[in-house]
Amino acid sequence: MATKDAGSDLNLIAAGTVFEGKLRTPGSIRVDGRIVGEVMATQNVSIGSGGDIDGNVSAKNITVGGKTNGTIIAQEKLILESSAVVRGDIKAAKLVVNEGAVYDGRCSMSDAKAMPNLVELKQDTRRAAEER
Repeated sequence: MATKDAGSDLNLIAAGTVFEGKLRTPGSIRVDGRIVGEVMATQNVSIGSGGDIDGNVSAKNITVGGKTNGTIIAQEKLILESSAVVRGDIKAAKLVVNEGAVYDGRCSMSDAKAMPNLVELKQDTRRAAEER
């Protein structure tokens, strides 16, 4: 029986969906709806042009095309598309800001070693899998 790598999973919060609470995934997530709360992914977070997150976001790579209000931590790269509206501090190893993006906050650029929260998420995920 083949095993599936949890890091390859893609989760979707569709347009019209509202999620409230803390969301953690060992894979990636695309947000086209609204999330009120914290989002943590070990892989990628993509916020579509209609997506809205009111809370902190952390992942390896993050692409924002919609709205965020909270701290964003990208372990590797953060991309603000032209339709992005970001209110809050950001921390990223690499930052790409497209013309037209709105950003209001402080920016800190550092390497991935300074962002341990994603490593803790991986350990929590492994422990939960072992308990099953």
